[in-house]
Amino acid sequence: MQVKAAVPRGRNVTRTGGKTMDIHRRRYLVAAVATTFASSLAASARAAPAQPVTVYENVACGCCGGWIEHMRANGFEVRVHDVADVTPHKERLGVPMELASCHTAEVGGYAIEGHVPAADVRRLLSERPATARGLTVPGMVPGSPGMDGPHTAYATLMFDSRGRTSIFARH
Repeated sequence: MQVKAAVPRGRNVTRTGGKTMDIHRRRYLVAAVATTFASSLAASARAAPAQPVTVYENVACGCCGGWIEHMRANGFEVRVHDVADVTPHKERLGVPMELASCHTAEVGGYAIEGHVPAADVRRLLSERPATARGLTVPGMVPGSPGMDGPHTAYATLMFDSRGRTSIFARH
């Protein structure tokens, strides 16, 4: 003779795999899983850059491709324009010539000059400092994203529309 487990009267219960589970508890678990899933989707959407990165590079430069690949590897959609002269794009975006590097990019209304790490670009887009015109890593720093050679300590600078700079990040 087989004995059935007593089911409490007056409670909504369901059997799953031979176990009795209160309906309210089941709804709570389903809601918790759904909330966790929705939160992770929202976090992924926030982490992904909303705007594509448009890069202007001189066709003769060999290191710009390394920086472009660095940006793509970090989740950015990159559009590349090979141009004979990058200077007009630097001027249009307000990049002071003393902060110049080999390529110029534009993302979310900001200028990105040179080998700026993707994490710094993502932070700029997240924080959106009111006075910022853009970020730069002036020159050709060995070990910066896209540049060969041993890592050399450098700073990413933020610049404003008057060309004033401040240290945005140290690497």
